[in-house]
Amino acid sequence: MSVHAQGSGPGLPGERCPEHDLELGWFCAEHRRAVCAQCAELGGCSGHRVTALAEKAAELRNKIVDQCERLQLQSAAITKHMAEVLPGKNQSALSAASWAREVVIQRLTFVRNVCENEEQRLLEKVHAEEERAHQSILTQRAHWTESLKKLAALRTYLVDMITNLDDHGLVHAEQEIFERTEAAEGILEPQESEKLNFNQKCVQSPLLHQLWASAVLSLEEVHVDEKTVSPRLALSDDKKTLMFSPKAKPYPVCPERFDHWPNALAAKAFHKGTHAWRVSVAKSCAYKLGIAYGSLQRKGAGSEARLGYNPSSWVFSRFDKEFRFSHNGHHQVLELARCPTQVGVVVDLDGGEVLFYDPIACVILHSHQEAFTESIYPVLAVADQSISLVQ
Repeated sequence: MSVHAQGSGPGLPGERCPEHDLELGWFCAEHRRAVCAQCAELGGCSGHRVTALAEKAAELRNKIVDQCERLQLQSAAITKHMAEVLPGKNQSALSAASWAREVVIQRLTFVRNVCENEEQRLLEKVHAEEERAHQSILTQRAHWTESLKKLAALRTYLVDMITNLDDHGLVHAEQEIFERTEAAEGILEPQESEKLNFNQKCVQSPLLHQLWASAVLSLEEVHVDEKTVSPRLALSDDKKTLMFSPKAKPYPVCPERFDHWPNALAAKAFHKGTHAWRVSVAKSCAYKLGIAYGSLQRKGAGSEARLGYNPSSWVFSRFDKEFRFSHNGHHQVLELARCPTQVGVVVDLDGGEVLFYDPIACVILHSHQEAFTESIYPVLAVADQSISLVQ
């Protein structure tokens, strides 16, 4: 290209071409160095892409300014993460650990004489998990603090480059500048990590579950609310047994009654604490039992009224030889060694857990953790023979 066509590039005081004794006012892109007009027009850079040195420096300045802005945004994101997320994670881990301790201690009071060693073991696991979560948070805090220092140092360095270097010095330092900025690219944005959360599964113990379920089972007297019984069901006089009826019963129409699915709710709701009851299922090959909110839909054939297919119900079910736990349309197939003749239901509203238990075999069938937001009712459904609440 012709440098005359673009005008003369501004010279750099004290910087002259050793070959032509002219000011180094141009920049050769191929040789990556400052040259004079003669070199650019007729010398070794003839035919190369040549731009005014000031234009090249301005381009570099713009790039550095953009990089500084990105570093500032990155620093702001990390600062926000440290100020808003990490303290919350720390408090959440402490609260979860406190909750876990209460659950362990409360349940072990039922069987204190036989589980002192188990209590100690579980409390140590809670403490270890709390320490792990806390250490993870501290490690993250240290990591992001160091990252902020690196970003701040790099930004200071870049600002110093812009402030103190002339065009020639800035161009000469280009390689060094961008080698140092590459280090910032390795600092990733903060991401959500399970390592920062308290793992509540650390307090799960088969021994504790079995002893706890055995101790509290059969504490409740549960009766079926006849106003909720589906026309596909018949209710015994003692309000304990539900029998499937292929032919719909002419029950009075009322808002509480299920009008399609063969469901029924218990008469009493539970608001807090631990509650348990047993259901005899030996005669049926198609049933559901568990818990549901009182807001469960009663009308229609949709999922809103179908047990286990909505957010308002949690049920253990059997259909022929298949056993499942269902909630909100999610179904977990359960592999059981034997068909239970009785199923116990234990719900801990304060601890947030529902547990299904075989009291004859002393086996936990399934447990599920949930933060219950409403009062719950025992719920039953049967589509083959009958099931009965055990006295």
